Amino acid sequence: MGKVAEPATMVIKAEAGEIRRVREFVGLVFGAWGLEDYVARTVVSELATNAITHGSSEGEMVVVRAYRREDGGAVVETWDRSDAVPVVRSVGDAAESGRGLLLMEALVRRWGTRPLSEGGKVVWAEIEPVSV
Repeated sequence: MGKVAEPATMVIKAEAGEIRRVREFVGLVFGAWGLEDYVARTVVSELATNAITHGSSEGEMVVVRAYRREDGGAVVETWDRSDAVPVVRSVGDAAESGRGLLLMEALVRRWGTRPLSEGGKVVWAEIEPVSV
């Protein structure tokens, strides 16, 4: 497939109000790639929400990136300062939260985490590329 372009990167404040901007950013990136963006927007919303809620303190920065793998796969990821790895939990029918990672897991090819050398982690999700 040739050389992969540099990742598209956005830095946000760890504030819930930034989620809309993150969705718009990923929509623009996937649109530039000629790919459907619905799944990517949904997935990045979950990743960014978790990075803000569980991986950051108020005022910290969260990095959001999107890139294409050499095999064509599309990846979205978030970087935060926490070393705590997200865990998919089983939740009861009455639970009002805790289903985001289950939903995300059903939408993506695969997902995972990797540590950052300076501390913190990256949570990434590979999305099936669907042309528009």
